[in-house]
Amino acid sequence: MVASQQAPRVGDTGAYAAAPDPAGTSPLATRLRLTALSAGHVGAGVGALALAVIMLSAFPALFGVAGFLILWLTVPLAGLLAGYHRRTAARELGLPVGAHYLDVAGGNPITALATWVRDPARWRDFAFCWYSGTGGLILSLVPVLFLVGPAVHMILGVVFGSWLWFTIAAVAYGPSLVAWWFVAVPLTRARLRADRGILDHSLVYTLEQRVEQVEQSRSATVDHNEAELRRIERDLHDGAQARIAAAGMNMGLAEKLVHSDPDAATELLREARDTTVNALEDLRTLVRGIHPPVLADRGLVGGVEALAIPIPIPVTVALPLPRLPAPIESAVYFAVAECLANVAKHAYASRAWVTGSHDGTTLRVTIGDDGLGGADPRGTGLSGIARRLAPFDGTVTVISPADGGTEIRLEVPCRLTR
Repeated sequence: MVASQQAPRVGDTGAYAAAPDPAGTSPLATRLRLTALSAGHVGAGVGALALAVIMLSAFPALFGVAGFLILWLTVPLAGLLAGYHRRTAARELGLPVGAHYLDVAGGNPITALATWVRDPARWRDFAFCWYSGTGGLILSLVPVLFLVGPAVHMILGVVFGSWLWFTIAAVAYGPSLVAWWFVAVPLTRARLRADRGILDHSLVYTLEQRVEQVEQSRSATVDHNEAELRRIERDLHDGAQARIAAAGMNMGLAEKLVHSDPDAATELLREARDTTVNALEDLRTLVRGIHPPVLADRGLVGGVEALAIPIPIPVTVALPLPRLPAPIESAVYFAVAECLANVAKHAYASRAWVTGSHDGTTLRVTIGDDGLGGADPRGTGLSGIARRLAPFDGTVTVISPADGGTEIRLEVPCRLTR
């Protein structure tokens, strides 16, 4: 199970991937793979150009049924073609490429067409079909021609018995391969970046998403703060306040009995002393729940090391981190505490680990174990962690396959304090 607490909206499509070529892949294999991808783009470009022409021809025919039939057929096909290019660009570039189509479910063909007309994503698909069938096709065709063009001419020379043709193609093959070696990667990457630029969300939609996330985060933060204030008030009222009131009453009684019954007064004072000690311990516990002293003294690294000590299984802590802003250290500390508590209670693991890094702009912390797996990211604990990190634009990714092992990855943007 791999899940993130910031799931895409209904109607969104997107792809996220790591770098396409793992370490050890040869440059030749990379260029051959990208050239094959370009060849696929060439074929798709021919189809895209045909779709673009058909869709354009449908507009004058909208006065009749034929225009509507053409659009009902070609618009979804253009969406499928654009979706293929979105997934390909996301996989190869390692960047998200998404689209937000307006929902047409539950409507009739007339209302669906009206929705498509005012859908910016559908217009981007239409524009992409023209680009893919013209400039994009030429961009993808160049690496393919450099690699196989001379070979095709050599074959044609043999077939038609033209040895001059064959010789010219054979002599040109060397320079053509050299040119292919240098242009295959940049041209293919340029095509993929252009695809992403045309097909990705518009800036307005991205800003709308961001505003909505900020509003949700602000609302969750306000609710969380109100709940924390109520908890602190309740703990003070039911704990330290009640004990201090009891101690005051005991000392008042002792004052009245100090001359008439010294032994009873002494016992009441002893009880008052014990009560004040307990009240002090309640206050210390309450303060630790707000901001643990270990964070102020030793930072996040020391805090996590202290959290790992009482866990009943070995916990490896590797956090080469500098001191970070106190609010972020506190939020991540309690997030790690919740994760380790879940490991102790539910994972049935033999070991666990907490690792992390900071690259100057982003804090990344991973909490893992070798237990049962199958953690639900929508559960109370993990969703609470996501809400705790949301005010800092933090994300929580849960990787917990059913066959065992869990990793919870926390990522919080933060810059080092000076």
